[in-house]
Amino acid sequence: MRRPARSPRPESMGLATRAIHGRALAPHRGAVATPIVQTSTYRFADSGDAMRYARGDDSVFVYSRYHNPTVAEVQERLALMAGTERALLFSSGMAAISAAVLSVARSGDSIVSTPALYGGTYRFFRDILPRYGITVRYVPPDHLASLPEMVDRTVRAVYVETPTNPTLDLVDLGALIQVTRRAERKLGRRLPVMADNTFATLVNQNPLRFGADVLLESCTKYLGGHSDLVGGMVAGTRAFIREAHTQLKYFGGCADPFAAFLLARSLATFELRVQRQNRTASELAHFLEQHPRVRRVLYPGLPSHPRHALARTQMKAAGGDGYGGMLTIEVGGGARGAVRVVDALRVAVNAMSLGGVETLVSIPVYSSHVSMTREELRRHGVTPGMIRISVGLESAEDLKEDFAHALRKR
Repeated sequence: MRRPARSPRPESMGLATRAIHGRALAPHRGAVATPIVQTSTYRFADSGDAMRYARGDDSVFVYSRYHNPTVAEVQERLALMAGTERALLFSSGMAAISAAVLSVARSGDSIVSTPALYGGTYRFFRDILPRYGITVRYVPPDHLASLPEMVDRTVRAVYVETPTNPTLDLVDLGALIQVTRRAERKLGRRLPVMADNTFATLVNQNPLRFGADVLLESCTKYLGGHSDLVGGMVAGTRAFIREAHTQLKYFGGCADPFAAFLLARSLATFELRVQRQNRTASELAHFLEQHPRVRRVLYPGLPSHPRHALARTQMKAAGGDGYGGMLTIEVGGGARGAVRVVDALRVAVNAMSLGGVETLVSIPVYSSHVSMTREELRRHGVTPGMIRISVGLESAEDLKEDFAHALRKR
């Protein structure tokens, strides 16, 4: 009798294969597309199901705020993509970030973070965490060696975002992990490092390969990629995800089954989309750097970027495909100058998001970094004349002509 072929190990497959198939690599009957299980609650065969759930069997579906088959399928793929034991899908990126932080920090605790962050994350740290008695200490990326001195018994985690939003600055992940482990020896316990990888994506960079413990991404952005869903993900160990799931259950940040279905569809083209966006962003960045009306271009792939050497080792040369699809330009005339350029664009879309198939532009002082003081903007490196560009899938030549036209109008 002929033996059935052994199924390949999903963990050993490429990123695109894991994103498309998850663990469903062996022949089996069933739907090719991920089915939408659009239900709030689930039938039990008998009360034995309820009893098994009460004893902790999480394979028993009981209520879609807790878990859902469509969501569970996508979570499995995300964990495979990240290379972690588990992943958890949330209703938004901020739901994921808040659940991750509140999984480890309690009243009287603190976390250490690098200062340049997405505006929503920063305002959560500034305005919301203090209500829970949690404080945030900031370590500049140029002074990471000082981190162990900042750590005392109240510190429960280290948080980092790289590349940063919207300045495209980089934090040296290897150095950060190294000094965090040194601080752990001082504390005598684990100090988890949480990394927001939204700008880079897993195509270009995986912080877990450098030793980070928790990966966070906004699924609204590149993972979703079509500007039609909102979601967030956290990936890490079983123990960490179990605690994050407790936050999800009681704060209610659960992912909707239809959003999970849209995300499953998007994961099939994730690697292809990001690779194309990488190439076009690089071409546009080089073009804009030569334009006389652009004061500066911030893009990790440009030799002029202050951390280009780090980008070469941490992103592209570290097994990634490129330097990302995000760039930021600065024009003269402050916010008014930025408005004139943005309003003259015809191909690029003026919208407050990123990672979509459409090229999206925004002015950080009016979007991601609104409601910040001049001093806070200075610490984040944000100036009024900045325009953040999320490069889509349009023709590179069309985008260059669009920006050339808009800059002439300025």
